[in-house]
Amino acid sequence: MRSRNPVFSRRGFSRDNGYAGFNAAPQAGGPAVATQGNPYAQGTQGNPYAQPADNPYAQNPYAQNPYAQQDLQYGTPPQAPATTGRMTMDDVVIRTGSTLGVLVVTAALAWALLPVDDANIGRSYGIGIGAALIGMVLALVQSFKRKASPALILSYAAFEGVFLGVVSSVVDNRIADGAAMQAVIGTMAVFAGVLIAYKAGWIRVNRRFYGFVMAAALGFVFLMMVNLLFAVFGGGDGLGFRSGALGVVFGIVGVILGACFLALDFKQVEDGLAYGAPREEAWLAAFGLTLTLVWIYLEFLRLIAILNSND
Repeated sequence: MRSRNPVFSRRGFSRDNGYAGFNAAPQAGGPAVATQGNPYAQGTQGNPYAQPADNPYAQNPYAQNPYAQQDLQYGTPPQAPATTGRMTMDDVVIRTGSTLGVLVVTAALAWALLPVDDANIGRSYGIGIGAALIGMVLALVQSFKRKASPALILSYAAFEGVFLGVVSSVVDNRIADGAAMQAVIGTMAVFAGVLIAYKAGWIRVNRRFYGFVMAAALGFVFLMMVNLLFAVFGGGDGLGFRSGALGVVFGIVGVILGACFLALDFKQVEDGLAYGAPREEAWLAAFGLTLTLVWIYLEFLRLIAILNSND
């Protein structure tokens, strides 16, 4: 069943039985790879690209090949013809770069225009929290849509950038000098490391991996929600999951989960390219990668703040 949380409802490109098509049969004209989605994948309800659950030999919806019979006459496997309007790696890179570019620009503007000194921190933090709530709503709306909406995705990036700019400024100026740059470097290092490990085959994304990450992510979010409720109604740091030694442990777990999300994102993109996803799906890939990178950045920022706290 489709998740109602935008973090857990990103769509894969070839989905099946709610598990995003892991270990599905090879499609005609496509490579013999198992399809899968993101930890944020939705089920097949209302999915125009999903394969029927009872047909393991369904044709690839992205590779309708009118020349398949002709290919078989010559003894060669049917191949999908060169078509336009299919997603390419350039499409993914350009759209991801555009989304992250909007986020970085708005974060820089928020840092510069929303001071966090004693006289203005309340107002600036209020604007940042408001921007985060708007970004969450936009992410929810995009997750409920069947097709990617570039306007929604870029708007999400803009509001999320405002929130990140304010939070980064608070941590950098009031808790740990240079924390924002350290968090950026850490996020880039995790991205590069996971990409290298994925391309080298050291990380194998399959149904078991997907199930493990989903279970771990749901447990992690549940504990954070419980901790937040205790903090709101009981005061202090709640159960202490975000402070002290326990906070460091949970911060490291958060970064590891973010790395797992990246592996799922890379698999999503790989399957989209292999099965000829429509070009507009590149926006979904950009959206998913942006969500994951924001997650990792915030976990690094939180870790740095905890390690530099005087408490």
